[in-house]
Amino acid sequence: MKAKAVRLHAAMDLRLEEFELPEIKDDEMLVEVISDSICMSTYKMAKLGTDHKRVHADAAAHPPITGHEFAGNIVQVGAKYADMYKPGQKFTIQPAINYKGSMDSPGYSYEFCGGDATYCILPQEIFATDSFLVYEGEAYYQASLAEPLSCSIGALNAAYHTKMGVYTHEMGIVEGGNLAITAGAGPMGLGALTYAIHRDRKPGMLVVTDINQERLDRAASLFPPEEVKRDCGVELHFVNTGTMEDPVAELRALTGGKGYDDVLCYAPVASVIEQSSAILGRDGCLNFFAGPTDTSFSAPINFYDIHYNSTHVMGTTGGNTQDMIESLELTASGRMDPAVMVTHIGGLDAAAKTTCELPGIPGGKKLIYTHIEMPLTALDELREKAAEDERFAGLADIVEGNNGLWCPAAERYLLENWAVK
Repeated sequence: MKAKAVRLHAAMDLRLEEFELPEIKDDEMLVEVISDSICMSTYKMAKLGTDHKRVHADAAAHPPITGHEFAGNIVQVGAKYADMYKPGQKFTIQPAINYKGSMDSPGYSYEFCGGDATYCILPQEIFATDSFLVYEGEAYYQASLAEPLSCSIGALNAAYHTKMGVYTHEMGIVEGGNLAITAGAGPMGLGALTYAIHRDRKPGMLVVTDINQERLDRAASLFPPEEVKRDCGVELHFVNTGTMEDPVAELRALTGGKGYDDVLCYAPVASVIEQSSAILGRDGCLNFFAGPTDTSFSAPINFYDIHYNSTHVMGTTGGNTQDMIESLELTASGRMDPAVMVTHIGGLDAAAKTTCELPGIPGGKKLIYTHIEMPLTALDELREKAAEDERFAGLADIVEGNNGLWCPAAERYLLENWAVK
């Protein structure tokens, strides 16, 4: 079968190519990809090329397909799984498969498996690690976004706390405590925010910091603090630390001087990490979530507090399959809407350029639909695009009628009107 996909040949050398997929083996599956959301981790892969831990040294000869936040339809099932899965079922995967300790992962390591593709082959490792998930929801993008949301779910679940003289860790954020998401008005931060306020174990107060007022204003419009307090019982603050004379003192003042029980840091910036460490309260847990590309990256933190106040630092990357299942269940039940992360859509023809330029493109998640052709388009620019293509008018009507957010109706309209013939 012919497939089109974006593949990595070398650092910052991504190419949209058409090629023949081999016949699947008995323990593999042929799938049709419908949507893939572009992750900053894929940009890091593009930037590093074969220096990336998940990319094989022979990428030039066997280029891997990029993209790991994808969803679609089953096309053909290998004999081993023919009694378990059927063509036509929707699916998504947990890409952090950790097969026998290997770093190999869809979207980084496999020549025929990745999300920036029209069709791909799921290898046996995905099934051997229970990383394949049947999806019964309405919209494909919701399943694509289950993976980035699972990363934030994992981050909150992996937080831990201690008691003096007791050598066990209590897992998870402090219920009713103070939580800060620093540099958190971007797509991943908003994903963590929507999960934190809709999960069963919630903080009492949540502070989201950023230095971009436009992003903070958008976040506040999506999560009006008075509504969050009324509906979720969480006191929510959006804070521009770039306008503060003493950010640490002012952030601590919001807690009455106690400090924060949990802090999630969403930027690999030394000053943000130092600030995140300084606002921790006693037994505070700092999760450095944002992975750097610089292998020598470091930042100062207060070791006096680590010793005498039991503050601690950890890091998580990705989520596990249970985190993804939780994400899908919360979305399917209507408790959580991952669309708050999405600000742009585009076709497969836009994926390579978007990935390579991702840090310079403002906004949140960039959602790629692999069977359409469309330049990367911001949701708030759909209306002006209608002047040159009337199809955008109908799409703008749907998005504007949904508070500017992507939604299942918008996805259906897009797939019906932009599908490549």
